[in-house]
This record gives sequence, C-alpha cells and structure tokens, in this order.
Amino acid sequence: MPLRKRGHFFIVILRYRRTLSEVEGMAAGYFCEDCEISIWPAAPRSELAWLKDRLHVVREVAKHSQGGLDIWIADGFAFLDEHRDHSVIVVTKS
Repeated sequence: MPLRKRGHFFIVILRYRRTLSEVEGMAAGYFCEDCEISIWPAAPRSELAWLKDRLHVVREVAKHSQGGLDIWIADGFAFLDEHRDHSVIVVTKS
C-alpha cells in the first residue's frame, strides 16, 4: 500500500512513537498538594498539562459525547474534578 494512502495513520503512528521516546522510562501524573494524593494516567506529560489547562472544554465534550472519552482523559477528569479547589500539579517520576 503506498504511503500516500496511509496518510493520517502514518502521521499518528510517528507522533505516538515520538511521544513514547520522549517519556521513555518516565511516567507523568497529577499530584494534589493539599491531599498528597497522586494519579498516574497512561498519557504523556504534555497531554496531562493540556487536560488540566482545558478542563472546561473536556467537561463540555463529555456532556455531548456518546462514545465516551479515552480512559486516561476520564481518569484525569475525575481526579481534577474531585480536587477542583486544590493545588494540583503535573508531575513526572522515573
């Protein structure tokens, strides 16, 4: 199959591989400084930061989504919603 016909899928695979190599041997998660509780969704640090910064958008998408959200988004959303008024930071561990 020519590379041209794979277009979108080829780009997604390369992006996924790049993301994995950037965080190889590391895990990213959220840490609530008030409760001292952490969660480690299966997502790169950049995507966790994106979710934290755009929680209001994810909340609206979740209301109208029939197919559901990715597991890491649902887990992160639940954690951030539970710790809404707390100081939550994105952390990395190796």
